[in-house]
Amino acid sequence: MGIFDVPASELIKEAAGNLKQKIQKPGWIEFAKTGESRERAPQDRDFWFVRNASILYRVYKEGPLGTGSLRTYYGGRKNRGVRPEHHRKGSGKIIRLCLQTLEKEGFIKKTKKGRAVTPFGEKFLLAVSRTVEKRLDEQSKQKKELQAEMIAKAKQAAAEKTQAQAQPKHEKAHEGHKQDKPASQHAQEKPAHGEEKTQQAPKQEKAPEPGHEKAEKKERTVEKK
Repeated sequence: MGIFDVPASELIKEAAGNLKQKIQKPGWIEFAKTGESRERAPQDRDFWFVRNASILYRVYKEGPLGTGSLRTYYGGRKNRGVRPEHHRKGSGKIIRLCLQTLEKEGFIKKTKKGRAVTPFGEKFLLAVSRTVEKRLDEQSKQKKELQAEMIAKAKQAAAEKTQAQAQPKHEKAHEGHKQDKPASQHAQEKPAHGEEKTQQAPKQEKAPEPGHEKAEKKERTVEKK
């Protein structure tokens, strides 16, 4: 993993945090503008360490460099009211002092064409890039885990929703089946209309008519004679 394999912004932030323990901040830096194009002093309290880390990264990337090229890089457009904006260079005092501080700590050295990074400075940037890489890998893993959890929760919620929607229909069909089943059983057990009448009122023998009995008696008396 190289220095250019991690985002420059993350690398500079991490390097600024490490430089905060090695270099001191001048007291006047909180009240000085960083260039003619700026209207106010830096609002970031760690600006001095961030600018040193940025210059160290810039010297490693494009070195050897001098104060003039760095002034052009850290410059900006000056607001001139209704007139067109013009580019103005950055503060040479701040850049020069940063170069001197980094040179004193052994991160850069003087050459004929300007300042260049020393092996110690390159080693420092490599170590910082590795820590940044580890942190970014952990963040990406955590992000993937969170995404997987969110997807799993969404799937579970969708499954529960579909199950809740399908359950009432199933219950209604089951209730209708239960209601139909006793009716059919009752229809099977219920006797026919004619059979019920025969069971309730069995057939009674007809009583003999009175004229018929008299005729039978006469026949019997005739036979006896």
